[in-house]
Amino acid sequence: MITVIEGAVIYSNLLILLAMGLTLTYITTGIANFAQGSFAVFGSYFALTLFRIYGLHPYFSIPFVFIAGGVLGACVYVVILRPLIKRGATSVILMIATLALDLVLLGIIGAYSGVLGDITNKSAAKFIFTPLDYKILDTSGIFVISTMVIAVLIFALLFLLYRTNFGIALRASMENPSLAEIMGVNLEYMRLFAWGLSGSLAGVAGSLLPFRQEIVPATGAIIIVSIFAASIVGGLSNIFGAVLGGYVIGISESLITYNLSSILGSGILLYGKVISLIILVIMLLLAPQGIVGIGWGKRLRYTIGGR
Repeated sequence: MITVIEGAVIYSNLLILLAMGLTLTYITTGIANFAQGSFAVFGSYFALTLFRIYGLHPYFSIPFVFIAGGVLGACVYVVILRPLIKRGATSVILMIATLALDLVLLGIIGAYSGVLGDITNKSAAKFIFTPLDYKILDTSGIFVISTMVIAVLIFALLFLLYRTNFGIALRASMENPSLAEIMGVNLEYMRLFAWGLSGSLAGVAGSLLPFRQEIVPATGAIIIVSIFAASIVGGLSNIFGAVLGGYVIGISESLITYNLSSILGSGILLYGKVISLIILVIMLLLAPQGIVGIGWGKRLRYTIGGR
């Protein structure tokens, strides 16, 4: 059972990175990025390339994947989304554009996996990093590394948002874009940064994801359900709500599926994403604004005071 809980925490850590990126782009540009899962798979294959061609262990490739993911996210905004926004495209059109991008990335990654396989003489159509992992403090390396990555990135993001002038401008552009622009904030720079950071977070998550599960070019289409669920359950209006949503969805999906498999058989593992969808539907019915949107103080006073 300890191994299952450890796996649930690892999965949640990676889900948090992906959900934070999705929430960030939604807050700054009003776009729910349907290609966020493929951004992660891009990171997975980038890490695989560095390992097979240059012998760089995936843990040490994290800084390079962070940069590469950022470049991908920024390019997507500059090449695809910004021109559409300037033409007055609605949020629906922009989301459809990210859906189309997801299909394009799927095809590109699929083709690249064949090229990489030919270059290295090892199949890249599917792969896993689990054999490369090692123990750290008597626990799996991926558990320690993923937890450290989450802690460092959240601390860095907090420092950026609340201790730097750029972060103040970024928060202003999130909370009230029109007023921020009047005050001299360059919204284009803020949006470009947001998409770059979103790509970086997804890339890092993708470089660590093969330590937990097998990766194929279509993995992004599978995990996008959990990414959206984590973002919405936590609250799409708050970046740090993704932390709460990530743990709720990741741990619930892992533990509930595991317990059901002991009753219904291992075949139920194929339908783990149904758990995420059920939790998502319940949250939308009870608290559409997500966990961070619930008035906890008001509810507590109501419960204690009886009114």
